[in-house]
Amino acid sequence: MEIADWTALIHPAIAVTFVFPLIGIVVHFAWQTRQRRLQNKEGKSKISPVVGKEHVQIGKWLSAAVVGVALIGLAYPIFGHILENNIGSENPFQVVFIVLMFAATIASLIFLYKARQRLWRGVFATLTGAGLVILGFQEGVFRRDNEWYWSHYYIGIAVAMLMIFSLAIIEDIYKDKSNRWRNVHIILNCIALLLFLGQGMTGTRDLLEIPLSWQKPTIYQCDFANKTCPSPAPPKS
Repeated sequence: MEIADWTALIHPAIAVTFVFPLIGIVVHFAWQTRQRRLQNKEGKSKISPVVGKEHVQIGKWLSAAVVGVALIGLAYPIFGHILENNIGSENPFQVVFIVLMFAATIASLIFLYKARQRLWRGVFATLTGAGLVILGFQEGVFRRDNEWYWSHYYIGIAVAMLMIFSLAIIEDIYKDKSNRWRNVHIILNCIALLLFLGQGMTGTRDLLEIPLSWQKPTIYQCDFANKTCPSPAPPKS
């Protein structure tokens, strides 16, 4: 394996070793928090009161991790395309724009964590989501548009948007006595959990489909529609 191949593993490695374990922890604390709330309505719960605080804290980590791993997943094909096609010398403005978009998206996410007023939470959440979408439509990103419903890219963007939204409404959940925002949070994150399962399957599939760098010249000569490849040249005598 060459450096490019090892670099390609950064995104899935972080997802497997960090993001997915966080998902399990967040789901566990979410279940404990809800059970404690229901038990308190009937009497006194034996579940520790810290579960709610832990759920919020680790949920924030998960949101940052999902957006971060999405940015890493986008950076690899985008900058790979720039280097392979010498975009830096042919269109330096595009490269500067892409770098600024990455920086602006990261900055917006940081400000979203710090914002307390609803207006600014909405602004920074929108900017973070817009940054992901704009970067996702840059050249080099494989989106599988013909199968968008089973695309690792589209599912990933959708789940990242849900994480950003969950981060933006934390303050509203605690202020809303009618529990409307809490119920919205529960429903959307149940959907997010299903999308995470989809990410696990589509990510594994895509890893199987991506050849190593030294294999690409031969593999990309194949006819993927008809599932045929050209016969190898006979060895020289």
